This record gives sequence, structure tokens and C-alpha cells, in this order.
Amino acid sequence: MRIPFSDTVLAALLFFIYKIPMTNKKELREHALFHMEHINLEDESAEDAAALFQSHVPVADTQTVALYWPMAHEFDVRFIMDDLMRRNVQIALPIAHKTTREMTFSKWDGKGDLVKGDFGIFVPPALELVEPDIVVVPMLAFDLKGNRLGRGAGHYDTTLAALRKKRNILAVGVAFAAQAVLFNLPVEDHDQRLDMIITPKAVHDFRT
Repeated sequence: MRIPFSDTVLAALLFFIYKIPMTNKKELREHALFHMEHINLEDESAEDAAALFQSHVPVADTQTVALYWPMAHEFDVRFIMDDLMRRNVQIALPIAHKTTREMTFSKWDGKGDLVKGDFGIFVPPALELVEPDIVVVPMLAFDLKGNRLGRGAGHYDTTLAALRKKRNILAVGVAFAAQAVLFNLPVEDHDQRLDMIITPKAVHDFRT
């Protein structure tokens, strides 16, 4: 699927200027993080992404959608969360564990203060585990084929792989349009391709 030029990052040019090997994930992450910290948020409205999510992602009232509480320049999904809660869709947040890369998910009704779990990730105060039907995934960068560059811990790749072995799920990445890259990201056997990626400017569906 072709992504419009307006929905690509100038960070991709940065990668080329510094002649970073496109197989070197560590250095790609460093530059992607630097770029993400300098994205102009006035050009990238989280509310616009929420509207695109609502109009393009099929969510049944009986389904559970796993999101995340944004940290350190991650794309803010709280507008998406609020829209789903107004529709009485069940929300879940990820629970990371120090003993395994596979995350679990706990229901959250938006009530009560979140508490810090392992790795400083905010989790519901009372855990009620559930398996999601739709998983919303953060990222540092994404390419034209639905591949994402994560932070390197492997939590989402491991978790998506485990869920996909059990049932059909929809993995939806959310990002700033400026996090797209013009080259193919390096992909390893354990990397999980996303079904869709939504930015404030476009919806990219990789299922076809």
C-alpha cells in the first residue's frame, strides 16, 4: 500500500544523512526517539486520530479493546479511549511482567487512579484479566508494509504472537504521521506485522 508523501517523516532523510545501516535497530531507535521528541504536535492532533479510529476500526459493543496509558512522547490514545468508553466498549490496559515478555491485560472502567506496575507502566488499581479482541499498539516508527519499530523489549511482539495463536485479533498501530519511514524497516522472525496503522492524517490498512 502506498503512503502519501505528506504522511512520511523527514526523519527518514535523517537516517540516510547519517548513513545508518537499515539493519541496525539500535541506532534506528536512537534516531527515531530523537525525532519523536521533536514532532510538532500542532500539526498532529490526537483528536483527529481518534475520529479516524472511530470511523475505520470496526468495534462491536461486545468486544474488548486494549489500549495503553501514554508515556514519554508516545502517541496519546486517551481520546480514543474516551470515545470507546462513551460507547460502553470494554477497555483494557496492558500489564508488563519482569519474568516474561508476554503481557496480560486488565479491564479498566476509567475510575480510580492508575498505579505504577513493572517497568513504570501505569496499570489499573484492581486487576481483572481479560483477553482483548483489538490491541492498540504504540511505536517509534513504521514503514509502508505495516512493520513497526518498537523500543526493543519485545513485549508487544511476544504478546501479539501469543494472542494470534489463540484467536483472531486486530492489531492497530497508532502513531504520528511523522513517524513513517520511506524505507523498509528491518524485520526479524519474531516481529509481528500490524493489521492497520492510524495517524492523525491517514488510515493505513495492511490486511489487503
